[in-house]
Amino acid sequence: MENSPASKHLLEIRDLRIEGQSGEEWLEIVKGVSLTLDRGQIIGLIGESGAGKSTIGLAAMGFARPGCRISEGEILFDGVDLRGLQRKERRSLRGVRIAYVAQSAAASFNPAHRLIDQFSEIPVEHGISTKSEADADAIDLFTRLKMPFPDIIGLRYPHQVSGGQLQRAMTAMALSCRPDLIIFDEPTTALDVTTQIEVLATIRDIVEQFNTAAVYITHDLAVVAQMADKIIVLRYGEMIEEADTRIMLSDPKEDYTKSLWAVRSFKKTTEPPAPEPVPLLRVEHVTAGYGKELVLKDISFDIHRGQTVAVVGESGSGKSTAARVITGLLPPTQGAVFFDGKALPADYRERSKEQLRQAQMIYQMPDTAVNPRHRIRDIIGRPLSFYLGLSGEKHEQRVRELLNMIELEPDLFIDRYPGELSGGQKQRVCIARALAAEPQFIICDEVTSALDQLVAEGILKLLDRLQREFNLAFMFITHDLATVRAIADRVVVMLRGEIVEQGVKDTVFSPPHHEYTELLLSSVPEMDPDWLDNLLKRRVGSADLGGSDLIR
Repeated sequence: MENSPASKHLLEIRDLRIEGQSGEEWLEIVKGVSLTLDRGQIIGLIGESGAGKSTIGLAAMGFARPGCRISEGEILFDGVDLRGLQRKERRSLRGVRIAYVAQSAAASFNPAHRLIDQFSEIPVEHGISTKSEADADAIDLFTRLKMPFPDIIGLRYPHQVSGGQLQRAMTAMALSCRPDLIIFDEPTTALDVTTQIEVLATIRDIVEQFNTAAVYITHDLAVVAQMADKIIVLRYGEMIEEADTRIMLSDPKEDYTKSLWAVRSFKKTTEPPAPEPVPLLRVEHVTAGYGKELVLKDISFDIHRGQTVAVVGESGSGKSTAARVITGLLPPTQGAVFFDGKALPADYRERSKEQLRQAQMIYQMPDTAVNPRHRIRDIIGRPLSFYLGLSGEKHEQRVRELLNMIELEPDLFIDRYPGELSGGQKQRVCIARALAAEPQFIICDEVTSALDQLVAEGILKLLDRLQREFNLAFMFITHDLATVRAIADRVVVMLRGEIVEQGVKDTVFSPPHHEYTELLLSSVPEMDPDWLDNLLKRRVGSADLGGSDLIR
């Protein structure tokens, strides 16, 4: 196949069509999308989960996921059609001239190698730098991305750092060869609002300093407003609208685009039941850590039936470690966890099946939380058989009910594998799996961070309805303060393993605030293209309260 005539743009995609396999059929999932991107420019791709954003981003590298194929169109990178290159030629570009920052950092690292060695691998292999030069560059980029202890954090393995820190490490890896084009696929999804500010500013600085082009995929409209020069809105694999960012934000033309701008209107209106004398869950003077590193330092809080408690704080503050202690995955060094007035065994292996059933968890990263070799019916169905003893027709019927509950059509999804689902669809499967056990208490660890805002609002409404119907208690671990405002009854604010403030949501979010709570609230992006620049100007010379812990 001959290459197409040279393009004046760094990236030009012409009439791209991509098909996905469903059984023996091939269905079109990207339908004639075209775009152009120049050096030093950022283009934002937004839309619902399943709109084709990540599929198009991967196609910009000449790559299609397993089960997908690029059926038509041209993908011109620096004037060369990637579809016309041999596989070896395409691979030589990836990581060097074209880099990719994946949405799920935990699924993208080799757990057996240290972070700094994984950073150095590509520049050393391609002869761009020596190992010592690459290591020095890693420390420089870790510093610029506001990683804690940048000179030594690279000596850690992936499981020894928080999700947000791992996401920043992957962003640094993508920059290691100073590529011409970077595909950012939800790069700040796992980051707290304070860290997100620094990473967004660094990405913009890198693009400007090295004249790099970037495709920025996100469902966060306020974030894309800070990053993109122009925005493309996608739905069901089709381009709905394209315009410069300021024009798109101020005057969207299409009804669907206007609906995206109007989302997140949901606010919990019902009051939780009056607290009972004995809380459903009590965390009492818990201290815990990994080895000699203390991550939680004498924390205490209660959660009552029918109540949602949001636990907020930066990456590394101890939020997920608290969840691990509650679920028995990490025994505390001091303190205890009580469920319905009775102390739970510190180790989950010593808890009864009924104790395990009553407390379920929905994890932050669905890619690593589900078995890629199991079909959706098996993933959702296992708690039904393990905890409830369902089998046969009743088992099948309940799986279908749960799929309907999370708005996935049973006939379309029940026999799929996780790799055939979008990130948002996989997270919904994780929610259904937790609900299958019929628990009294659910820990939601960033459950909406992987979802577009339309779907996230639907999930919050679903969880709110389930809470009212079954009197469920929720612990929401989140860095999304919009989610906190929407669904929380009480808020626990954590910093460096300690609780700095807790109370009723309206009290915590009303002035006067604790200094750190004020920092969190002021770091929530707004739908204003100048918001990030104005915030950074205001903070020049101010103290940084963020990230000093290596591990959550």
